[in-house]
Amino acid sequence: MAKVFLLSPASCSGRRAVQLLSPRASFELARRLRDGGSAPLGEVFQFLSGLYFRGKLTYARAFARPPADTGSGVLVITAGSGLREADTPITARALRAFANVDIDAANVKYRRPLERSAAALADEIGNETGVVLLGSIASGKYVDVLLEIFGERLLFPASFVGRGDMSRGGLLLRASAAGEELEYVPVAGATRRGARPPKLDPRGRVPKSG
Repeated sequence: MAKVFLLSPASCSGRRAVQLLSPRASFELARRLRDGGSAPLGEVFQFLSGLYFRGKLTYARAFARPPADTGSGVLVITAGSGLREADTPITARALRAFANVDIDAANVKYRRPLERSAAALADEIGNETGVVLLGSIASGKYVDVLLEIFGERLLFPASFVGRGDMSRGGLLLRASAAGEELEYVPVAGATRRGARPPKLDPRGRVPKSG
């Protein structure tokens, strides 16, 4: 089945964001942004979020199967700019703008760009393409908006229920390394909260890339 992935965003106002945008930061990604350049959205959010976003991005790139001529099939939810391809270049100015928009379904500055871009994606990919959300469905900040657009086509990994962010990230990295795609279920009507599953076996840990 053709499928695209929607990745929940990283926090753009936390400690890691402050570190990235600090004029004293000397690491390569910070220098690229400070010197007026740009970096891919996925790379920036991976720095901000660590293991969880790395897992989402790695997994989505491994298993995305978009229809022909519709992009990479890996899109990231942003604060104020809707859905954007993971390879979209962003600047320090854009990152600061994200930090000033609350990710809340009731906030029109967040909701309307997401609605517009999700509707455009729905038209582009057609009715036969699955849309997999890699993010928490326990709250409505993504789900309430996306369900209105994609309905029964909006899916998520069933094994996410009950897991925290780090556990999800580890699960996604292991599935990617093994080449084994997770089972997806529709978000509509799903149990959004559940008992915490057993911890992942540390012997199956995936080492950091690079």
